[in-house]
Amino acid sequence: MSPRAGTARHSRLLPALWLVVAGLLLTGSAASAETVHIVALAGTVDEVLSNIRKWIMGILAGVAVVFLTVGGLRYLMAAGDPGEIEKAKGAFKAAGIGFGLAALAPIVVEILKGIVGGV
Repeated sequence: MSPRAGTARHSRLLPALWLVVAGLLLTGSAASAETVHIVALAGTVDEVLSNIRKWIMGILAGVAVVFLTVGGLRYLMAAGDPGEIEKAKGAFKAAGIGFGLAALAPIVVEILKGIVGGV
């Protein structure tokens, strides 16, 4: 490595170092300035479990849509290739499982309510 390469690297590293030092100084004084009060968005365990159910259903449905789209594109682009058609069918199967799990999410949340004791 030439001496020039080392100086160029140090010249790029110096502004980053200054930003880190300035950030540490600024956040340290701001953190001690005031107290933060956290307000819970959900008041009961039932609300928390309902929110979990909504998130689970949304994530599973979203992933299932992605698999459905990938399977459809693979099927369209297969051009008669049996290997690609089988991969597309596998993606369709995964999408079906994802939609099925999304439909079962309320049952899973009811089981969690029974375990946690939410009414």
